[in-house]
Amino acid sequence: MLANIARIFLIIGAIFLVVGGLLYLAGRLNLPLGRLPGDFTIQGKGYTCFIPLATSIALSILLSIILTIVSRFIGRK
Repeated sequence: MLANIARIFLIIGAIFLVVGGLLYLAGRLNLPLGRLPGDFTIQGKGYTCFIPLATSIALSILLSIILTIVSRFIGRK
């Protein structure tokens, strides 16, 4: 039981490590994530609301493609 929970935490940690590394690289490579034409910033008196619509859609498409490719390789056992 404890071994299963430990395995789950290790997998989640590895996922966070990979995502963090990708975000770090995206920042170092000056990718325009968060600054795409469909990303909205609403500034008012005393508040700022940022809505990264285009970035969310682009990342969703990219993640869907990656997960589709990975699932096809895993499903070939």
